[in-house]
Amino acid sequence: MNTKRMVDAPHYKAHSGRIDEIDEDGVFEGYAAVFGREDLSRDIIAPGAFSRTLMNKNLGEIKLLYQHQPSELIGRWAEIREDERGLYVRGRILTDLTRGRETLSLLRAGILDGLSIGFHAVKGNRDPITGVRTLFEIDLWEISLVTFPMQEGARILSVKFGQGLADAIWRAARRLDPWLC
Repeated sequence: MNTKRMVDAPHYKAHSGRIDEIDEDGVFEGYAAVFGREDLSRDIIAPGAFSRTLMNKNLGEIKLLYQHQPSELIGRWAEIREDERGLYVRGRILTDLTRGRETLSLLRAGILDGLSIGFHAVKGNRDPITGVRTLFEIDLWEISLVTFPMQEGARILSVKFGQGLADAIWRAARRLDPWLC
């Protein structure tokens, strides 16, 4: 396989998904990138592309942002790993931040569900005929919650959020008798 070193400006890729469950503490999970799928910018991420970054960086070095805005830190990562599908992530939104509460509200409503990566392409090649670029090594800088992901598969899969006692009672009552509430 012919690869060349690519030096370029930061890129942003996104992944979207389905929100299945809601829990107590602002925790969410999903895929920030999916392997082997062409995105809207004609890039394909190869399996293993994040391995060097994941070996060399700790979770605190990869920022959790809102819409790729460096001034909009909204939480921290609990887990980032590659699996057979892509780049799996699990993070926690900080609800003591105004933007964190707003973001969590959008997630709970199913309005915001995209994920996107901010990175530097280290190794890759572009097919001269199709123009599709395959990325073999990525220096991951940040992962954002976004409205419009570049990669269709980059989505949040589930969200967990806090609830007060009254809300917990209300939910329990609705489970017992949906017509009650």
